[in-house]
Amino acid sequence: MVKTREVTAKSILNKSKIFDYCVNAYTGCQVGCLYCYARTFIPRYTGHREPWGTFVDIKINAPHLLRRQLKRAKRGTVWISSVCDAYQPLEAEYRLTRRCLEELLLVQFPVQVQSKSALMARDLDLFRQFKEIEAGLTITTDDERIARFFEPRASSVADRIAALKRIHEAGVRTFAFLGPLLPGDPEKLAAELDGVVDHVLIDRMNYLGTFRSHYLKLGLAWAAEDKFFREQGDRLAAALAKNNIPFELLF
Repeated sequence: MVKTREVTAKSILNKSKIFDYCVNAYTGCQVGCLYCYARTFIPRYTGHREPWGTFVDIKINAPHLLRRQLKRAKRGTVWISSVCDAYQPLEAEYRLTRRCLEELLLVQFPVQVQSKSALMARDLDLFRQFKEIEAGLTITTDDERIARFFEPRASSVADRIAALKRIHEAGVRTFAFLGPLLPGDPEKLAAELDGVVDHVLIDRMNYLGTFRSHYLKLGLAWAAEDKFFREQGDRLAAALAKNNIPFELLF
């Protein structure tokens, strides 16, 4: 059960340390990834005491507020989203991410959109109208069982890859964020991304001390060690290179 409430935000176009701006139309995230870095600080800043993945604040004024802020904002790249999944299940009903994209399209700000949901492909019609946009899906493993445990309400790995393929074939630049790396078959995953993405980013699990208990529940303590991330990263890099897929290893 996810507790939701509609709220009005005071700001929606905010500075980001990774891109120029970020837009988060929701506070909290139904996807509920066990390793999400946002779970380490969002409750502290919002006052929520519920476990991560069980609460979402819906910023119902996000599109209108974004229009106002864009009028005085210096042009820059907008990341959707930084501390929630822009296409979490509630987006199918509220369509706040889509409406924010419509506002960004009017002024043609560059956009970087990232999710773990195949719902992203719904907005392909908007993506195709941007002069500068990249659409990416986070994929941490090819193993559906592992993914379901760590990312309980994300789309299946197969559906994420299918969504990427659909977006890519429509002429939109796509990427896969392979991180945090989870156990699986790196060579198989690299092969499945062939012809689906323009480039790949690879990253390790951060905050291991905080999340190690989840690995222990599955008997995966070995996958929470530096050696695993180095070896998995190297195997992925070699497989991607073999398939001529550009990549960047972030650790």
